[in-house]
Amino acid sequence: MLEKFSENVMDKVSIDYLRNQVLKNAYGNDDTPIAALDPRVLIVWYLFFGIAPWFMGSVPMLLAMFLFTAVTTRLARVAPLVLVIFAVGVFAQTGYMFVAALVFGGNADTLTPLLVLTLKVASCSLASITVFSGLDPDRLSSGLLWFGFPERLSFSISFAYRILPIMMEELQNILLSFRLRGRAPAHDTLLGKLRWLVYQVKTIVQSFYPLMLNMAKRSRTTVEALELKGYRYASANPDVLKIRLSSLAVGSNDAVFIAASAAYALFCLALPALLEVL
Repeated sequence: MLEKFSENVMDKVSIDYLRNQVLKNAYGNDDTPIAALDPRVLIVWYLFFGIAPWFMGSVPMLLAMFLFTAVTTRLARVAPLVLVIFAVGVFAQTGYMFVAALVFGGNADTLTPLLVLTLKVASCSLASITVFSGLDPDRLSSGLLWFGFPERLSFSISFAYRILPIMMEELQNILLSFRLRGRAPAHDTLLGKLRWLVYQVKTIVQSFYPLMLNMAKRSRTTVEALELKGYRYASANPDVLKIRLSSLAVGSNDAVFIAASAAYALFCLALPALLEVL
């Protein structure tokens, strides 16, 4: 059983699996209910559910917000790797505080304020995951442009999404070059598997600087190509901007999503009073 578990872990930490999970989360969610919504609706939705939890202090209210954002995250079909990173990140931010409080003389009363902080961080994080998993680069950039964000900022976000596959491909090439020049430890035993895992992590860390250098070269080539094609003129032309934003439209599904979110938000705000009455 332990051997099967170690083999499963080794499969999950492979670079191919990580690349597929990242690309799936960025580009593979076009057929989800969240992705079908208008980007302006998602941005407004995020402005509330990503900020409002920080102004709440009731545990039932925050728990209700967390459950709702968990449902929307499920509808967005987020990649499992992103959810694992989310869980580890939440514990890293708040879980260690509870452990440290117990070590230095805390008790069960310490759990309540830390639970409030954990629910705030978790709700905002899930809202961010929902929105950015359901928006492709073009739709996100168009939504920001409609709200009046600077065109260069919108393009930078879109460009960061688009360069993601190139970055993953470049990382894989660098890792393959390391493997050709090095020798991975044998992983027939449990100790060998641990050494192999340490070797893989060390190789990824050593690949960081060549990756940044190669991506800087590619980014410069991309910028020069955009300049030759008249990128700055197109970004400042109102006719081009009007054509680009003509695809945005709020439909019936957006209205239902807005109504459901607004109704649930009101329910969350009224939940403490309802609990007192009951």
